[in-house]
Amino acid sequence: MEFFVTHQAVDHYSGDCSVAFVLKGKSNENRIIQNYLDLHRFEPKLASTLMLGKVEGYKSKRVLVVGLGESPLSQKNYIKALKSLSSAMSVSKVKNVVIPSIEVEDADEAWLQITTARVLKNESYKVKKVGVKEEISEIVLEAVNIYSQNNGASEIQKGVAIANGMALTRELGDLPPNICTPTYIAETAKSLAETYNLECEILEESDMESLGMNSLLSVSKGSIEPGKLISLSYSNAGNEAPIVLVGKGVTFDSGGISLKPGQGMDEMKYDMCGAASVLGTMTAIAQLQPKVNIISIVASAENMPAGNASKPGDIVTTASGQTVEILNTDAEGRLVLCDALTFAEKYKPASVVDIATLTGACIVALGHCTSAVMGNNEQVVSELLDAGKEAGDKAWELPIWDDYQDLIDSPFADMQNIGGKGAGSITAACFLSRFAKEFP
Repeated sequence: MEFFVTHQAVDHYSGDCSVAFVLKGKSNENRIIQNYLDLHRFEPKLASTLMLGKVEGYKSKRVLVVGLGESPLSQKNYIKALKSLSSAMSVSKVKNVVIPSIEVEDADEAWLQITTARVLKNESYKVKKVGVKEEISEIVLEAVNIYSQNNGASEIQKGVAIANGMALTRELGDLPPNICTPTYIAETAKSLAETYNLECEILEESDMESLGMNSLLSVSKGSIEPGKLISLSYSNAGNEAPIVLVGKGVTFDSGGISLKPGQGMDEMKYDMCGAASVLGTMTAIAQLQPKVNIISIVASAENMPAGNASKPGDIVTTASGQTVEILNTDAEGRLVLCDALTFAEKYKPASVVDIATLTGACIVALGHCTSAVMGNNEQVVSELLDAGKEAGDKAWELPIWDDYQDLIDSPFADMQNIGGKGAGSITAACFLSRFAKEFP
């Protein structure tokens, strides 16, 4: 699927399909289309669609009417309309289309171009069934033309690059855990390095052992799959201090000796989605070529029960020299991430963003539609919250006040890896904050 900006009026487009957006309660300016709407008793509710054949005044073979609901049109509702538009085009086997410009609340034309390309590209994503040869449809959407009156630079490719990064993230998450192992993630990073001329470093368990990463190794040692610490570097800003992204890459989390309940355990293959997000981000960055230095670090392991697995009560020494009493082997994400954060120090980062499916307590606190942000630097936290608003991927700051630090103090080590029943997300962040004192 390719995306283009066109300055040709939508009704002059001679391709397969033209889109007509219709707001509820507003009479359509095009009387011919309005007559069709009246004939079909079409009510332009949000995300409703109506495919018309040849329409007088339009050069295209078909016209797809998309309802936008009430005015003003919000960003969230525009995205919903785009998803229904994509579905309707798929059903009708549209090969190419032109999409008109529409006024969206608090959005400029750049946002429209980026979002339209990103959403339509995302909607084309399909889960690949393992071992099943998919039948390739002869008719697929090949070209999307987005109308613009502005002769300035197009923002479409930003949307495409973001969607490509999101697709890689989703592919890695969807793979079964017997395929998407720490080794598979490492090979994916190597492949990205070769494709986009990035620098890639893979630390094996012996390398991690020499660096004293006993916390990360305490998670991987119960599995026959070796753990990996992966770094991928993009440089395009000279000697400027890099932004470091750290991703949790637990490719399957059984809980270890603190075994999880069997129901829903298959979903623990998604415990590496922090790592997948980081690699997807690197894909988008490599395609966009911004003037920044970015380093991603992925701490990857498989958390399994075994005769040699970590036990509740074990104490390990981290790469930072701090000791951790492991009271619950199912609180393993922070155990792999703490050593990764210590590893990040060597890059002297301007800031570090740690991305993880760290704890189910976060869903208890905020549900499924909001991410938690906790940090030691208000500027970095504020920038992340603002980015979430801009991207439509909202986040909310939770506190990590010193009062919570007492909950993870241990009588036998510098700290313990859980803090009791309350504030589970916060105590997880408090734990990691003890390894992030050298950077924001």
